[in-house]
Amino acid sequence: MVKQYMDYKDPDLHYSYDLGQSRFFTKNQDNYINVLGKEQLPTIGNVFLLDVFLSTGNVVEPHYHSNASELIYCITGETIVSMINPSTNELKNIRIQSQQVVTIPQGWWHYFAASMDHTHVLTIYDTPELDTVWGSDVLRLTPPQVFAHTYCLDQGQIQQALAPIRDTVIIGPPADCDRSRGRYSNKDAYYQPYYPSNPYYTRGMHPHYNDS
Repeated sequence: MVKQYMDYKDPDLHYSYDLGQSRFFTKNQDNYINVLGKEQLPTIGNVFLLDVFLSTGNVVEPHYHSNASELIYCITGETIVSMINPSTNELKNIRIQSQQVVTIPQGWWHYFAASMDHTHVLTIYDTPELDTVWGSDVLRLTPPQVFAHTYCLDQGQIQQALAPIRDTVIIGPPADCDRSRGRYSNKDAYYQPYYPSNPYYTRGMHPHYNDS
């Protein structure tokens, strides 16, 4: 845990903050993220927050945090949190609703998507400064020929497929997405066998479950 010296006799210290004044990312009026860390509130201690608002089908893109574990708390709506366990190579998909949480260990690859409108989640980290590696940056900054050579793929096809990723996505799909190219259903994107012993596993991922 990082220890920071704070002079609590300083009359200029603040102990409250309006997250609405600190935007981290905006896709549109229904999909955006506010941020709170020591830059916004020096007295916050060893905590970092992202205040996330999503509408149906919008995804906080695949990423990992190199310096922090994460707690995802659903305030309103419903989200499907997906993570890969690096010890077992297992993909877990966990659906949470209001007042339910999911933990993401430090360094785990993960992403989450809203399955209904007006979804609001708070992500909480055990660090005052968050380091994030976004999937879109990995894809757009790695030369296509590296992917082609490493995985024995066609370089032209890779280059064409990745060309639309020009910036860090954060909340996808981008507003100018070609839906015919990037279309998928909830079941296609988050398919995972259903484990009845765990009530937070997504029932809609079971092949015999009617998600309509």
